[in-house]
Amino acid sequence: ENYWRAVIITLAEVNKLLEKMSEQQSKPKQKKAESNFLVDFAAGGVSGAIAKTCTAPIERVKLIIQTQDSNPLIRSGEVPRYTGIMNCFTRVASEQGIASFWRGNFTNVIRYFPTQAFNFAFKDTIKTLFPKYNSKTEFGMFFLTNMASGGLAGAGSLCIVYPLDYARTRLASDVGSGKRSFNGLSDCLIKTAKGPSGFFGLYNGFGVSVAGIIPYRGVYFGMYDSLSDLNPLKNDSTPLGIASKFCIAQLTAITAGYASYPFDTVRRRLQMQSEKPKSEWMYKGTADCFAKVMKDEGVAAMFKGAGANALRTVGSALVLVLYGEIKNVLGFK
Repeated sequence: ENYWRAVIITLAEVNKLLEKMSEQQSKPKQKKAESNFLVDFAAGGVSGAIAKTCTAPIERVKLIIQTQDSNPLIRSGEVPRYTGIMNCFTRVASEQGIASFWRGNFTNVIRYFPTQAFNFAFKDTIKTLFPKYNSKTEFGMFFLTNMASGGLAGAGSLCIVYPLDYARTRLASDVGSGKRSFNGLSDCLIKTAKGPSGFFGLYNGFGVSVAGIIPYRGVYFGMYDSLSDLNPLKNDSTPLGIASKFCIAQLTAITAGYASYPFDTVRRRLQMQSEKPKSEWMYKGTADCFAKVMKDEGVAAMFKGAGANALRTVGSALVLVLYGEIKNVLGFK
């Protein structure tokens, strides 16, 4: 099964990392080398894959709740609505089995590895193009530079991996115990590309995704880098030092998640109709989706699944901390 393959690969990567950390601790401290694009790419990808596999059940529940109002099976009454996070957890487990919480996770790891790899690599590369500011005397410009580099990195990486993000949404939003809409990653991509919208159906919701990713990645990277620089334990890899970094990362991830969540809701809704003829679409586009959701369901509908999303940010926080620790273990700044 794809999800078990992803779990095994992730556990192997964790084991390699622990072995490397053990070796590093036994060696005398050496001056750290300057990082580069490939190091940032690899560290970002591995940290993202580990974090996504660990938080896959929360991610799936969040997606189901977020997209249920545009899911044909739920709208038709064939599958009853999910009334909350715990109801969704228990029903998915009983109807589809525990392993189904990792449905779409292999796709998610394939998507998230390059996403995070490009995010971190682009972010650190783009940051070198800006003037350097002192975090203590020029904190405002320091923070804005971090936000700008993070936002641009997010937009750039999204252009490359968006079809995989679309496939992840569709695979994870399959509900009930009946026949699934798609049989896997390739089936999802092929069916959508052969549908009425053609290849560009894979990019349905892309515009709002870019609009949402800029504030999300801007806050995600900008806030974390800025607060981390003020952390007195930023170079400490002891449990206390890692805990302090995780607290900063968790605060950052929750803030970034809520700042961009309405954009994410609209993006998921648009993705749910990609393979259908335009005559059957619920929403004509981004603006129409925003307007209809606000009118028919209220402002609160923009934040459906935000509770599960807040739990899911544990994975986002874990990525930030793991990225720094992996580079530290490898001997890079």
